[in-house]
Amino acid sequence: MGIRLSRVLAAFLLTFAAVAASAASSASSPATAAAWEAERQKALEAVRAAQELGPADIPLRDQGQLHLPKGYLWVPVPAAAQLMRSMGNTTGDGFMGLIVPVDNDDDWMATVTFFKEGYIKDDDAKDWNADDLLKSLKEGTEAANAERVRHGAAPIEVVGWAQPPQYDATTHRLVWAATARDKGASSDEPLGVNYNTYALGRDGYISLNLVTNASDLEKYKPQALTLLAALEYGEGKRYADFNSSTDKVAAYGLAALVAGVAAKKLGLLAVMLAALAKFGKVLIVAAAGVLWGVRKFFKGKAAPEPKPAPTPESDAR
Repeated sequence: MGIRLSRVLAAFLLTFAAVAASAASSASSPATAAAWEAERQKALEAVRAAQELGPADIPLRDQGQLHLPKGYLWVPVPAAAQLMRSMGNTTGDGFMGLIVPVDNDDDWMATVTFFKEGYIKDDDAKDWNADDLLKSLKEGTEAANAERVRHGAAPIEVVGWAQPPQYDATTHRLVWAATARDKGASSDEPLGVNYNTYALGRDGYISLNLVTNASDLEKYKPQALTLLAALEYGEGKRYADFNSSTDKVAAYGLAALVAGVAAKKLGLLAVMLAALAKFGKVLIVAAAGVLWGVRKFFKGKAAPEPKPAPTPESDAR
């Protein structure tokens, strides 16, 4: 049978379209509203044609594969990038796709990106201090706010750890999560959070970031860890395959990946549609998959999507 469009994705697009249409209406620009709706429809069609339902082995370029479990849906590029653009987000060259749950009651999405930074030494993980890392992350985010404002996005502030950095030296997996909000927002405003999980390899690292409300993070952590464990590097691409004589070594270590590099991504890569910025906070998504200010973003009733015609590939699944 054919794979239907996940209602999580449908609700995601419909919610954004409603906000965009409202903003365009306030600006007395029907043409703008029509353009947003057309872009949404194109993204919807692209996702429907490209999505793949687990269980399935998803190739991750030349690095390895994702053993996508049952209950999850994969959207590859270019459809995933088109979806992100339809919401005013940018993606880098390493962006590979999106993972969403099939369960319509689950409110999260995850981005999967490969960063070809070189081999990242993990020696400093033995001695790092979570308080120092948080201080660096806060300072770096504050320093980058000027760039955010230049792109039409509100300045943000890091509030604290939702989970302090944890590194498994055996599997070479790193996990951490920080909460954030618009700078100056009241303390009762919902916090945004992204649950950062990294799998280190020989050439760099694969980032799998789960995005949800801070209040829902504990509920969805197990799903993020399940997906992280499902990432597998291929022969010759594993962390243990590093050759010090020939391979590139990253210019930073593991601590900087959490603090300095993360702050740069939060501040410099977060871009939002300037038109939407005029009409209030909608979402701010960094190319690395950071989403702040989510307020039940995936909620809402989506119209049932027609099932695509069966194909040999979908029948095989």
